[in-house]
Amino acid sequence: MDFDVVVAGGGPVGLMLALELRLADVRVLVVERLSEVDQTIKAGSINVPTAEAFYRRGLWAALEEHQRRAFERIAAFQGKPKAMPRIAGHFAGLMVDADLVDVGGLRDAGPAMRLLPVGQQAIETVLADKVRELGVELRRGTELTGFDADESGVTVRLGEESVRAGWLVGCDGGRSLVRKLAGFDFPGTDPEITGRQALVELTGEEALKPGWNRTDRGIYVHGPVPGRILTVESGAPDDRTTPVTALELEESLRRVSGVDVRVTAVHSATRFTDNARQASTYLRGRVLLAGDAAHVHSPFGGQGLNLGIGDAVNLGWKLGATVRGWAPEGLLDTYTAERHPIGEWVLEWTRAQVALMRTDPRTKALRNVVADLLATRDGATYVARKVSGMLHRYPIEGEHELVGSSAPDFEFAEGSRFGEHCHDGRGVLLDLADSAELRRLAAGWAPRVRVLSAKCTTHPELSAVLVRPDGFVAWAGDGGQAGLESAFRTWFGAPVSSGGSAPASAGVR
Repeated sequence: MDFDVVVAGGGPVGLMLALELRLADVRVLVVERLSEVDQTIKAGSINVPTAEAFYRRGLWAALEEHQRRAFERIAAFQGKPKAMPRIAGHFAGLMVDADLVDVGGLRDAGPAMRLLPVGQQAIETVLADKVRELGVELRRGTELTGFDADESGVTVRLGEESVRAGWLVGCDGGRSLVRKLAGFDFPGTDPEITGRQALVELTGEEALKPGWNRTDRGIYVHGPVPGRILTVESGAPDDRTTPVTALELEESLRRVSGVDVRVTAVHSATRFTDNARQASTYLRGRVLLAGDAAHVHSPFGGQGLNLGIGDAVNLGWKLGATVRGWAPEGLLDTYTAERHPIGEWVLEWTRAQVALMRTDPRTKALRNVVADLLATRDGATYVARKVSGMLHRYPIEGEHELVGSSAPDFEFAEGSRFGEHCHDGRGVLLDLADSAELRRLAAGWAPRVRVLSAKCTTHPELSAVLVRPDGFVAWAGDGGQAGLESAFRTWFGAPVSSGGSAPASAGVR
């Protein structure tokens, strides 16, 4: 094999997958059709699970610098005369007031609770720097043109060149060539709207209302950074491939807003629909899908990038274990089992938001009802928790309430936090009761799971927690070890040794 895995697509999802695979000591080639980072306006913020993933891999400081610049642009648009309300997200353009959201009972996600308003291009830049640092081969300006898969691997054609790999992962977007050539089905619903989003220079903008606005002709958005506009109108476009012109943007914004604006320059523009489709499985033989290649939907609620990063973090360690030969039976199948339901939820919520954007009188009445619900504490809390990703869980067997959820950012007595100890991408067994017996059991999985002995100040009732490489809890205990060995075998395969003396652990007491 030339490579263990070829990743088609060098956007944030493909790069995040490459990062995870490289941490698992896998030889990765990433091929990206574009020679430079695509500057088309795209996602502008991330949710809690995505922020946790970046934080746990040591990317937080680099992203915070990009966040600072984003705040400067937002401040330039909003000005200083009045304080802006705190927003915890939106549903179909109906804002969720953060002051109404009840944060009680949620896990402590540490720094990841400070959601980052950071653009997709910044994320791609930070990830590209990281994977190069780890030794990933990233070929820009290289396009996958075809492949032949067999039982032992995949021959990937890159123009006139061919490379041989054990696995191929399509992270090549909603029109994925990998998905089409591999024969994945892609059922869903057809589009009924045309959306346009752009960064422009325009005159007459002082008459536009800031934020999301519904009119009798559609939806328009102005801000939250200078020159950013978005419109939504009924009817699917005849052609999505032609460039978006200044005239098209100007006419759409005029129709929807009723304001006599003029677009004088276009810096970035894109056209989108609410086409909503999802592959029924993310794995066929030696070929897998992640990100938009596996699911497409409208961008409302900002779930696309977040959904794809979640795919990459879930798949990376499982495919790495498979390549390295220690994956327990069925581990790779859990990728679809765990991620497909979350993708299905996102598609349903984006469909619901499009329905709530229709301009007929009945939808207007329903929109008023939903707005009233979002103005209540229960309504705001429910929607905010859903769109933030804080309620995402996987169907992992176990009795403790933490099992199946993303691990809290445990705080230890010496001042560090759990996320700071996850940079190497291995599983972690938190030994919180200084148990030699626990460490002796864990010795068999020492190469795959690191034991961290610590005194936890935020969850004193816990004696131990087993966390998968993707940060999700596989087992937790308040005392004793019942079910721990089974959890080790389920997620980390057979032990490489029979144990013996307790291994040395990384203590942070």
